[in-house]
Amino acid sequence: MLFTDRADAGHRLAEALQHLEGEDPVVLGLPRGGVPVAFQVARALKAPLDVIVVRKLGVPYQRELGFGAIGEGGVRVISDDIVRRGRLGQEDLASVEHAEAAELARQAERFRAGRPRLSLEGRTAIVVDDGIATGATAAAACQVVRAQGAARVVLAVPVAPPDAAERLRTTTDEYVCLSTPFAFSAVGEWYRDFSQTPDDEVVALLAEAAARSGSGAAGSGSGKAGSEAEGSGPAGSGPGAEAAADKDVAEAVAIAEEVTIDAAGVRLTGDLSLPAGARAVVMFAHGSGSSRHSPRNRLVAAALNEAGLGTLLFDLLTPAEEAHRSNVFDIATLAERLTDATGWLRDRTAVPVGYFGASTGAAAALRAAAAPGAQVGAVVSRGGRPDLAEPLLHAVRAPTLLIVGGNDTLVIDLNQQAEAAMRCATRLDIIPGATHLFEEHGALQQVADLARDWFLSHLVKEA
Repeated sequence: MLFTDRADAGHRLAEALQHLEGEDPVVLGLPRGGVPVAFQVARALKAPLDVIVVRKLGVPYQRELGFGAIGEGGVRVISDDIVRRGRLGQEDLASVEHAEAAELARQAERFRAGRPRLSLEGRTAIVVDDGIATGATAAAACQVVRAQGAARVVLAVPVAPPDAAERLRTTTDEYVCLSTPFAFSAVGEWYRDFSQTPDDEVVALLAEAAARSGSGAAGSGSGKAGSEAEGSGPAGSGPGAEAAADKDVAEAVAIAEEVTIDAAGVRLTGDLSLPAGARAVVMFAHGSGSSRHSPRNRLVAAALNEAGLGTLLFDLLTPAEEAHRSNVFDIATLAERLTDATGWLRDRTAVPVGYFGASTGAAAALRAAAAPGAQVGAVVSRGGRPDLAEPLLHAVRAPTLLIVGGNDTLVIDLNQQAEAAMRCATRLDIIPGATHLFEEHGALQQVADLARDWFLSHLVKEA
């Protein structure tokens, strides 16, 4: 079984976990790569989403050998056998634990962005990762979850070696794995796209889950667990500040629904989010069938939603079409579908429409914006290929922002040439140190901030 990306793996894994929906579970993603998978599982099961932050405690002279693990809330799981055989003294244990505790606290604060940890007391906890190699981290996470009060622990992964089930038997109540290939050597071999998941993507997915559930506790549910989580916030943040922050997140999206769009004879699936009183909507254009599930696009969409802008993330290609690489570069077809989808959106809303395009989707957005009669208020391109819309660039009338990573040298040249060919208001912003996918720490957030400011300046009409 080969997965397109982590979002695809999450969709498939969710189907295998449908029997747990009635247990009112909590879904916990192992950062970083497990969170995009867990996001899709939580969404399908209508369950709250949180991270399970665990730090392995490695033997000082053999770090890959763990003598235990620590988790939030002071949870500490120690293997007395390894401590004894490794002849580790209390000073050794304390030194390692002190260093890992500091990193654990940093990660937890970074990922949750001020929201409290979700209580697991008495609940079914589904621990999700993007795959298992040795199983050490997954086993430690399950132990920590149990120590945090979970009544039942389920470990769910898309892929793992055949012997993983036996190794994890004592740490879980249920183990769900979609694929156990005999020739397993590394998790990434079973994904077409196994690019690194940046911290910013984890933060964005947790924020979106929180907004969808209407709670600030990283997507917490209702009832006892939710109320307990409210009282477990980090030191230094008072109840009033937490309540205000939670309210902001909960009200970020007033309408969030999956929609089906008929465009150029093809049925496209999308996610429409409309904040209350939204004065504009931004359509995301991408030449990949997984675009609406892309954590990168969702991080940008979340920033736009928080600024009061609506978003429509949808797929310009069907999964079958995406399998043929040439379709990704069929800019004419992509632009035609984007134009038809824009007409569908205009029939549904009466606000200005903008385009956010990535890679070849940026070319499709520019081509659609250049069409006669196109009523597009603004365009933003992220790591785009505007050169693929070259014959029509001079006809684009919508103010256009081109964003490129500073280390993406070839694409910089292509965007500089496009900027010179365009006749509308145009700006090229280069983010220093960023590569094509903006995976570097903070780079994608800079993209989101630039896009938000551009759309607010050029798309939203003054009241």
